[in-house]
Amino acid sequence: MPTELPDSEYRSRLRELRGKLANTDADAAVWFSATSSHYVSGFEHVQTERPVVLALSQDRLEITVPRLEVERVETVDRIDAVHHYFDYPQGRPIETAAEMLEGMDADAVVADSDGAPGVMGYEGPALSTFVDVESQSWVPRMRWEKTDAEIELIQESANWGNLAHRYLAEYAEPGAHPATVSQRASMEASRAMLDTLGDRFVDNVRGTGPAHAGFISAQETALPHGHTPNQPLERGDVLITGASANVNGYNSELERTMFVGEVSDDQEHYFDLMVEAQDIAIDALGPGVPLSSVDEQVWAFFEEQHITDLAQHHVGHNIGLDGHEPPYIDRGWDDYDHVADGDGEMQPGQVYTIEPGIYTETEGYRHSDTIAITENGTEWLTYFPRDLDSNVITE
Repeated sequence: MPTELPDSEYRSRLRELRGKLANTDADAAVWFSATSSHYVSGFEHVQTERPVVLALSQDRLEITVPRLEVERVETVDRIDAVHHYFDYPQGRPIETAAEMLEGMDADAVVADSDGAPGVMGYEGPALSTFVDVESQSWVPRMRWEKTDAEIELIQESANWGNLAHRYLAEYAEPGAHPATVSQRASMEASRAMLDTLGDRFVDNVRGTGPAHAGFISAQETALPHGHTPNQPLERGDVLITGASANVNGYNSELERTMFVGEVSDDQEHYFDLMVEAQDIAIDALGPGVPLSSVDEQVWAFFEEQHITDLAQHHVGHNIGLDGHEPPYIDRGWDDYDHVADGDGEMQPGQVYTIEPGIYTETEGYRHSDTIAITENGTEWLTYFPRDLDSNVITE
């Protein structure tokens, strides 16, 4: 499987964006978002208090970065020129970007925001102080539908996430500590990934490592975004796991509800309800299907089973360069102010996590699978077993 997008993907993106730019009165398009800069140029960085500003005209792609990013960005051949300021706050990032735009003969621009986001204490002037600025959100919308090459990267992510999850299930046992189980599983899967891919591995991962797996346990599973408790696993614990891998910046999502030791009748009951809700959602997916209708069908099942009080979130979301991306499989999607005509239905190339969950006062139950919408239906990208017997941890 491929582990990096071919240059043709970026050429295609640049052509599409230049086409959009040609339909405006602007001279250049500008991005402050780190994810959008990565998507457009292939330059990956962590968004900090130091702004990075990418600018595209009909014949140039230029970028402004802090001094500490110069050597890294100069390796990206498709970027025509690199401008830099020393650091923030002593440097003048927006002023430097304005000088870049002046050199590109860009008096008017369309930008994803009127200045850098205020993260990590950054406060700076608006870009409109120096040039005329209109807004655009082209890249976030382009990211909804993935190309075949992008889906192949998400599939590769799912493959290594599956391995990490297998290690997680193998190392979890009564008396084990959740944090050390997660670290061990992530390390073993990452080592296998690095050994197998060798120089094909794209080293744009910071912090979490190439592959990772972990879980929340005990009372924390009753919270959809619970934390890993500082207590060893015990027989009777419910686990909600999560595993993925970073492949050239693309992600997948695999989650399972697992049990340590014997499963009570109540636990089996809630597990079965959760799996049936996920089945309903997955069976409803497909091209042309209204996003809201999938969530509505799951909610109708919850109503039929009298468990709406145990539901705390919608069915799922798109996934790719970010863990959560629009569109969202949500009953309110049709009424969302930012939904344009024709954007209320699933389209080929969209990739969704399907994860309806139910949560009692003491425990949670949620599987999540990553599934691509195709021309004719769906394609499962995650594949760890979903049945009860496969998700019981025994000594």
